[in-house]
Amino acid sequence: MTSTPRAHEEALIELTLSGGACDTAAQYRHRMLPNSMKKLHLAHVPVAGKRALIRVDFNVPMEGGVITDDRRIRSSLRSIRSVLERGGSVVLMTHLGRPEGKGFEGDYSVQPVAARLAELLGELAPRGVTCAGTSCVHPEALQAVSTLKPGGVVLLENLRFEKGEKKGEESFANALANLGDLYVNDAFGTSHRSDASMHAVPLAMRAQGKPTCAGFLLDAELEFLLERIARAQHPFTAVLGGAKVSDKLPTIHNLMQKVDRIIVGGAMAYTLLRAKGVSIGASRVEEALVDQSKEILALAQSRGCEIMLPVDHLCSSAFSAESARKVCAGAIESGWMGLDIGPATIAMFTAAIRASRTVVWNGPMGVFEMPPFDAGTRAIAQAAIEATQTGAVTIVGGGDTAAAVEEFGLASQFSHVSTGGGASLEVLEGKHLQCLDALDGPATVLG
Repeated sequence: MTSTPRAHEEALIELTLSGGACDTAAQYRHRMLPNSMKKLHLAHVPVAGKRALIRVDFNVPMEGGVITDDRRIRSSLRSIRSVLERGGSVVLMTHLGRPEGKGFEGDYSVQPVAARLAELLGELAPRGVTCAGTSCVHPEALQAVSTLKPGGVVLLENLRFEKGEKKGEESFANALANLGDLYVNDAFGTSHRSDASMHAVPLAMRAQGKPTCAGFLLDAELEFLLERIARAQHPFTAVLGGAKVSDKLPTIHNLMQKVDRIIVGGAMAYTLLRAKGVSIGASRVEEALVDQSKEILALAQSRGCEIMLPVDHLCSSAFSAESARKVCAGAIESGWMGLDIGPATIAMFTAAIRASRTVVWNGPMGVFEMPPFDAGTRAIAQAAIEATQTGAVTIVGGGDTAAAVEEFGLASQFSHVSTGGGASLEVLEGKHLQCLDALDGPATVLG
């Protein structure tokens, strides 16, 4: 079997967790990351007999109190296991959904998450995962943390039950900071937010002389979304899709300075096609952004960045899998809407992807949740996998794209699938993630 970048990454992480080569993966990544982005790695922090306060992103989808996708829980297992296997205990912080911040709400309790995490940890957490009290600072929760022994795991109740989380309140942050001997950011999915647990808590812990570091998940995200893009091999192709061009124009503007071509699909393509004077029928368009789209297209051309747009479309007479549908080449007739890229576009896009050495993909090509309008997204995924198998680095942005490749059963075949939708998009836009400033650098001397 051909060795892929993801397989290499997995091997390095396994070395890290096996004990004998504790620092191998972290040292490998730190050699590659730009100096400004290098952070103290959890693997380098002594944890025996200490409580690790880990900010995770366990904001998992649930229906009727049942978790429908536990990928975000599984993504932080490496960091949790690293602490437990080295003789430490773990206090986990997360948000779930969008409670009002006025106290406990049963629909947003993390109790089901605690149960699933206990199953995943198995014998490594023989006492299970404790989730006590009705808030993260409830006396029962504080008692559970204070009596925690090595090998123990506490999952604090939903952070957003407390208004201090979203507001970044100092007193709330200080209360959380007192719960751990070290801070670990393993929540890339919320690293674009200034919530208390992301920024104020690690700052408070640094003020107390406690280490603040990156977990395995955050470290991998920084490597792929920052370092691999900064030092990308060419040809470098960005694939952008999704519903709104307004969400991606800043990304296009930033990436055109780095990539050889930008492939655009999904509903956002129709605003760009309108900007080029192509009839798009009843397809979704953001009229207010047509002029700005013209400017972006002209700027890309002046910088030598090719923007590839669909040349045909799988169209429907209504937003429904049961309605009449046909392939429209070029212009889309009145009364028809494009819901996926067409066969000629699939052939064009996939050929470009297979010929690339670096591929960054954020956004589906069509309404992938509603077959047959998933064909374009599936084809892009398969082409990226084939590129991976020949040595290309393939990075899938979070959100709908990650959900799509997970639904297709293909997530493990890319170099990296990001856990953060909004966070990964902000990185692709060139924005700085403020919460990273609260983490120690790799040269931090630990006692």
